Amino acid sequence: MDIILLERIENLGQMGEVVNVRPGFARNYLLPQKKALRATKSNLEYFDHQRVQLEALNLKRRDEAEVVAGKMKGLTILMVRQAGEAGHLYGSVSGRDVADSIKERGFTVSRQQVHQDQPIKTLGTFPIKVSLHAEVSVIVTVIVARSQDEAERAVAALTPAAAPVEAAEEPAADVVADEQGE
Repeated sequence: MDIILLERIENLGQMGEVVNVRPGFARNYLLPQKKALRATKSNLEYFDHQRVQLEALNLKRRDEAEVVAGKMKGLTILMVRQAGEAGHLYGSVSGRDVADSIKERGFTVSRQQVHQDQPIKTLGTFPIKVSLHAEVSVIVTVIVARSQDEAERAVAALTPAAAPVEAAEEPAADVVADEQGE
């Protein structure tokens, strides 16, 4: 099925391109989400008339997403879960859990924006990609631990400790003379 993309879609194409996709993908996802139009003569004319407005709207959304991404950069989320001795969780941490934790931090993110290949089923630190816009994404660090203390230790291990900066002093003249063999 040929469609006209109304926004950039990763691994598919840019806004305004006419691409051929499977009918089910178009009917079940792209068309209901208003991410595309069927590639008919009337829709092509409509898109040509609306192109400037659609590009301006897309640019505005991207700029807003870049501002939010700047605020979210370096975001670390702590999740306390019960786990067995080997470190396997009794449940799992899904994209919905990550999205809810991000919302608690004051950012508006849906679970569809959290890209997680598979649920987290072990303790540890995991980088999770969050797509704020088709062209803007940010990596959020998720720390899964048994207790709050363990999670805080993991955060401290991630954050480089501020090493005291000592001023380099010039060696005394007599030390320099001893090193030169005088």
